[in-house]
Amino acid sequence: MPGQEIDIIKITEGEIELLRKISVLTFTETFSDQNSDADMQKYIQENLSVQKLLTELHTIGSEFYFLRATDNVIGYLKLNRGLAQTEKQSHDSLEIERIYVCREFHGKGFGNLLLKQAINSAEDQQLKYIWLGVWEQNHKAISFYKKNGFIQFDTHVFKLGEDEQTDILMKLELN
Repeated sequence: MPGQEIDIIKITEGEIELLRKISVLTFTETFSDQNSDADMQKYIQENLSVQKLLTELHTIGSEFYFLRATDNVIGYLKLNRGLAQTEKQSHDSLEIERIYVCREFHGKGFGNLLLKQAINSAEDQQLKYIWLGVWEQNHKAISFYKKNGFIQFDTHVFKLGEDEQTDILMKLELN
């Protein structure tokens, strides 16, 4: 991160095309090696279209943030609170639905910056915990969350195209 100006900024409707671009790029980088092209394309078409992202951006309780390094978007974060959460949880919880950093920037602390944004948001709202779902095969992400104090509390099914996969649900209790 030395020599780079780092910003985390809330995404606006005018940036929806950039949100779609970074969403597709990071999702593909993260999951294409372990999933079929057909399942990946179906998921992207159904869940990362401009219209779907616009709907999510306008959902009460959802917020998107870009992570910028020297004016380049290198990652993003999606948070959900209340009825916007993808699974029914406590009213005093915050969901990290998506947290992605471009592959070339992995291992440089950028994921920690996005996680800190989520923690700050939850603390500002005086929430009790943050939770998320992570694919059971995404060992790198599971390790990252465990290292940051998250513990498993359940599982659920995540449908990627036609493939039903198991996500581990993890949470971080806040003080």
